Amino acid sequence: MEISFYKYQGTGNDFVMIDDRSEVFPEGDLNLVQQLCDRKFGIGADGLILIRNKEGYDFEMIYFNADGSQSMCGNGARCAVAFSNFLEIVASEASFLAIDGPHQAKISGDIVSLGMGEVKSLSNSGQDFFVNTGSPHHVRFVEDVAQYPIVETGAEIRYSKTYEPGGTNVNFVTPLSSDEIHVRTYERGVENETLSCGTGVTACALVYGYQNSLNEVNIKTQGGKLKVKFTASANGSFKNITLIGPAKQVFHGKWKSDQ
Repeated sequence: MEISFYKYQGTGNDFVMIDDRSEVFPEGDLNLVQQLCDRKFGIGADGLILIRNKEGYDFEMIYFNADGSQSMCGNGARCAVAFSNFLEIVASEASFLAIDGPHQAKISGDIVSLGMGEVKSLSNSGQDFFVNTGSPHHVRFVEDVAQYPIVETGAEIRYSKTYEPGGTNVNFVTPLSSDEIHVRTYERGVENETLSCGTGVTACALVYGYQNSLNEVNIKTQGGKLKVKFTASANGSFKNITLIGPAKQVFHGKWKSDQ
């Protein structure tokens, strides 16, 4: 088997992108997904994305985490829009379907502004919060996220009884200014820290915005800068959520299987 692929990254969150409008990729072969995402024996990525035709939309994004599980991915969706622009499926605007429902997006150069789904509520336990932004996210504020044990503590929370059986993504946050936060994320499905997580920074921005009466939050990640805009309601729900940041093509090639 020979597979043509492209590699994209959004603030360091990297993805294998495949134009699968002919629907020949064996999406049920999770071992293949894992192999392609493996950083030692494959191409190497945080996830794999298929672009397919979908009636009523410009395209459908089918997203796999590196372990073969599926979820919504904000940075992956931004990269999917950039890839679809490269394939000339879309121009400056896109309407597409993801696992969590329909999305709208705009693209200008390398910057993709992604419309996220509405968030109905935040929940908290002490100083920690939980938000579902298409994927589940635990949010914890810490004094110095740059020095915090992300992987150790993230894994402990991700596999805790509270989140059985599916687990959760875990985000650690330190405010940098009145409208900027530094976020580091332990991602479920990758089972490690990633340089950035789109749904994760969105969750953190909503919590910080709600606490500080903001409708726009800047985010520093290990892989670069993102921005989240939103409209907050007094009851803790959010709409008009937009995740904004760069999405860039890194390289392309062909992967050949020995089988």
